[in-house]
Amino acid sequence: MTSSETLAPTRALIEDVAALIGDRVRRTPVVELGLPGGQAVTLKLELLQHTGSFKPRGAFANVLSAPSLPSTLVAASGGNHGLAVAYVARVLDLTAQIFVPQSAPAVKVARLRSLGAEVHQVGATYQEAYAASASAAAADDALGVHAYDGVLTLAGQGTTGREIAEQVTDVDSVLVAVGGGGFLGGIASWFGSQRRMVAVEPEGSATYAAALAAGQPVDISPGGLASDSLGASRIGSSAWQAMRAADVASLVVSDDEIVAARELLWRELRIAAEPGGAVALAAVLSGRYRPAPGEKVVVVVCGANADPADLPLD
Repeated sequence: MTSSETLAPTRALIEDVAALIGDRVRRTPVVELGLPGGQAVTLKLELLQHTGSFKPRGAFANVLSAPSLPSTLVAASGGNHGLAVAYVARVLDLTAQIFVPQSAPAVKVARLRSLGAEVHQVGATYQEAYAASASAAAADDALGVHAYDGVLTLAGQGTTGREIAEQVTDVDSVLVAVGGGGFLGGIASWFGSQRRMVAVEPEGSATYAAALAAGQPVDISPGGLASDSLGASRIGSSAWQAMRAADVASLVVSDDEIVAARELLWRELRIAAEPGGAVALAAVLSGRYRPAPGEKVVVVVCGANADPADLPLD
């Protein structure tokens, strides 16, 4: 399998990766959710994946595609990717060095350590943590696993699109939260332009919207409620290619709209999503995305790694 950093995966590669990963990842369920006003959407509950996010798919794809298993996995992460890499290392009996910003939520840092990872808290942003991880990733018998870019990362995340196609008949539209873009880039690589693909981003960390405005990936200064999981500084090059090829639309939601979506998931389904995990639903709940009559919409709920103490008690 190729591992180019600048190519989007083919559907055939996603099929190969799905076979390679096998049952090391969960086939996460889908559930119908009725919204105020009578609209219903289908939720793909990827927050029920191992470690509470979709990230193990791409991590397993990278590690299992290596010519030989390394002894150490190295990753920089806002939290969720690091958890996935630490989990993969534990499953495959490898060691893990995870670099996170000093702002990483305590709940994620504690979980990283519980998985046996060596945790390095460095800098204020993901990009600073990534720079700090470079020397460790360059060591002999180490493998650096990027959080959101590269064809194998996208192919692993694209297995989610493959599952959606098997679980939901006649899908019209798929809404996915975007940080660095690897998740939606992978899903868009599966569906191509056959379905409407919508990138939903928090207003403080809208890498794809910024790239669309500039005509190419550009740096931003990420911030806001969901920046711990969606706070990339630039859309990934592989993700950008995949998303443009699929003509992915862009929507940006506010922190208040994310909070409302997160609270709805808790009230209606007792799902404790992290802010980034509720971003895609916020687009529909807020009315920023208005499905046509009869449109079958799939909304991916992608992360669960947050302290639920701030959720409503009712």
